Formats: sequence, structure tokens, C-alpha cells
Amino acid sequence: TGVTLVEEHVAALHVQPGHLALKGSGRFVVECLEQGGAPHHVEIHVVSLSWTGCRWAAHRADRHPAGPGSRRAPAQPPDARESAWRHKVTLVPAKARAKPPAAVPKKDVATVRRARKMYRALHDRYPYAHCELDFTNPLELLVATVLSAQTTDVGVNKVTPTVFAKYPTAADYAGADRTELETIVQPTGFYRAKTDSLIKLGAALVASFDGEVPGRLTDLVTLPGVGRKTANVVLGNAFNVPGITVDTHFGRLSRRFGWTAEEDPVKVEHEVGSMFLRRDWTMLSHVVVFHGRRTCHAKRPACGACPVARWCPSYGIGETDPDKAAKLLKYELAPK
Repeated sequence: TGVTLVEEHVAALHVQPGHLALKGSGRFVVECLEQGGAPHHVEIHVVSLSWTGCRWAAHRADRHPAGPGSRRAPAQPPDARESAWRHKVTLVPAKARAKPPAAVPKKDVATVRRARKMYRALHDRYPYAHCELDFTNPLELLVATVLSAQTTDVGVNKVTPTVFAKYPTAADYAGADRTELETIVQPTGFYRAKTDSLIKLGAALVASFDGEVPGRLTDLVTLPGVGRKTANVVLGNAFNVPGITVDTHFGRLSRRFGWTAEEDPVKVEHEVGSMFLRRDWTMLSHVVVFHGRRTCHAKRPACGACPVARWCPSYGIGETDPDKAAKLLKYELAPK
């Protein structure tokens, strides 16, 4: 079976001997060339289309001879025994409009004002908030962020001095000895997967970006092991490009603050971002993460020592007594 398909909004195309499965949306035209006969067009309006044993499975199909002015005939699935229908299949997408992306829910004025008041209060509490991964250039931050998955920044910072000294360039990661690199990054956990990501990351940077870390989100997310979270960390802290980093703390606090009900990190990023000025996105990420690590803990939030308690719809789920809450604070806020 020969298959030709050109359509950006098609979700997936799977071709196996004797089997064709197309998943997408819109209107498609299938041209079937019968052995010794004229080609036929089959117009299909479907959510999914399967071609198995030369039988159609579609919501609606109209078979008609190809060419202008041709007459349509009722839909008739070809007999699987007719080898003529197995000769060739060419998929040609008709003009179709891709489904537009879902719009970000518009927040009411009161919610936006409350969110911005909370941000200002958090900024006053943590004016020194910053990325807690140690780095001196974009490549080091990219590597450190990859290593930070499922572990703490403190733990990563203990390992990265050795990593950065031994592998200063993308080419060094691409040519790294796997066993040696695994041994170095082992304390960060999932060291085999992280080693694999770093080697592939170095190779991709050398092959596609001359060994340099790109400064665009669309380029960064094409790299192995790099998603939107990692990309936004690098852009915001190494290139000064505003971005919201939705890690565990940011997602948890955004829902606890009533800024969003979404669980998907990308949806959280867009919904929360719509309430704040773009120039504030990076610092917003920092102060929320700082607050999650120091005050608004997952299990025992220190509500009584929280600077945004007056605006927080979740106030009361943790310790509300100021003295007891103060004892729950961590890092530089912890009682001496």
C-alpha cells in the first residue's frame, strides 16, 4: 500500500502492511486507483478513519469517480476479495480548517486584583528570590535543570561543580563516557536516564545549534529531555526572557491560591500568566516557589505566618496560630 499525506493538523498516521489508521479531524479525500480502471475519490468526514483489509470504517463516506463533473454514488465499501482495490491508496487532504486551540479562561477583575496583591506581598517577603540552581552560563543551567528532576536543588548543587568542570561544552557531553557520567550524577537519582538525556542533549546542541543553547522556547523544547518547564527556567534566568516555570510548588500553590483549578502544567502556565504582566512572570515563579518551600508546605502549611493569608481562599488548612506557625518556617525564615 502506498500512502501520501500532507496535512499539519492530522494527529497521527500509522501504516502497516494491509492496514492504514488515520486519526485527526476534518475532511479528507482518498484516491483509490483500481487495477485496470479509473481512479475514484472517497470523501470522508471523520474523527478517525481505519483502512483494514481494504474496508472503510468511517462516520460518513461518499464514493464517486474522480474528475470534475463526475456523478456521486452511494457509499459502498469495497469487497476485501477484490485485489484491484489493494493496488494503491493515496490520501489527499481536502481544504479543512484546523480546530483552533482552546482559549484561556478570562479571569474576572476581582480575581486578577487579588492575585496581583498576593504577588506584591510575596515579592515583599522574598525580594531576594532567585533560581536556586548554581550556574554561570546557559549550558550549565540547562544541565542543572535536567539533573534537578525528582530531586532537590541543594542536591544538584553538590554534584554540578564536578559535572561543569569535566564537561564545559556541549561536545563534551555528546562524547562523554556513559559509565563515568553515570557515576558522577548518580547522587541526583534516576542517573541512567539523566545520563542518557545529557549525552543526547549535547549531541543535539552540536548538530542543530553549533553547540550553543538556543534562546527561544520553540528551539529549546526540541532538545532531548527539555520540556516547557526546563525551557522557561533557562529562558527566564539565562536569557532574561520572561517565563512561568510550573514545577511542583508553583502548580500546588496556584491551585491553593485559587488562581487556577488546572492540573496540567501547560494550562496552569497559560491561565496564571494571563493574570500578570509578562515582565513579572519570571519573578512570580521565583517568589511562589520560595513561598512553597519555606512557608506554604504541602502537608503542614504555616498559615499563621503567611503574608498572603488575608487573600488566600485556603487559609486555615494549616496551622493558624502565629507562634506555632512560625516554628514551621524553613531555610532563612526558620527560627534561630
